[in-house]
Amino acid sequence: MKNLHRSFIAVLLCLVAAVAGAQDTKEVAAIKAAIVKETDSFFNLKRKDWEDSWLQSSYAYWSYSDSTGTSFIEGWEGIRKSFDDYFRTQVANRSIDVAHQKGSVNIDRTWISIRVYGNGAYARYTQRVKDDIDRDETSQIRILEKGKDGKWRIVCVGAIAVYPKE
Repeated sequence: MKNLHRSFIAVLLCLVAAVAGAQDTKEVAAIKAAIVKETDSFFNLKRKDWEDSWLQSSYAYWSYSDSTGTSFIEGWEGIRKSFDDYFRTQVANRSIDVAHQKGSVNIDRTWISIRVYGNGAYARYTQRVKDDIDRDETSQIRILEKGKDGKWRIVCVGAIAVYPKE
C-alpha cells in the first residue's frame, strides 16, 4: 500500500510538471507573438495594432540608443505623443522614411532569454531589420504584462545598437 501511494504521488508530480511545461511553452509563444506584433505594426505603420501592443499605463517606458543618440520616454501618454508624428508623417515606400520598404519588412531575431513570472515576463533578443536602409543590429529587451483579457502587452522597451559593427 505504501509503494502504491508513493507511485501515485510520483505520477501526479510528473503530470503537474508536464502541464506546467506545456503552459510555459504556450506563454513563451504568446510573448514572442506580442513582441513581433509590436515591431511589425511599427514598421508597417499600423498604429492601432501598435497601440494595442502596449499596456497603456503611467509606468510604461521606451528607450533607444544608437550611433545617432540616446533617448527615453516615460509613461504611455508620452510614448503615444512622441510617436504621433511618426505615424502621421511616414509613408510606406517613400525612400526617405523609416517605414520605407519594398514590400514587407524582414526582421531577423535571435531569442536569447524569455522568463515568465506569473503575469509578468522579461524577454531579451537581438534584432536586425533587413531592408534598403543600413540599420544597426540592436540588443533588445521587453518587459510585458498579461492583462485580465489574457493578452500579453509591452510595458518596457529597451534597445541598444550593437557596437562595434562587424
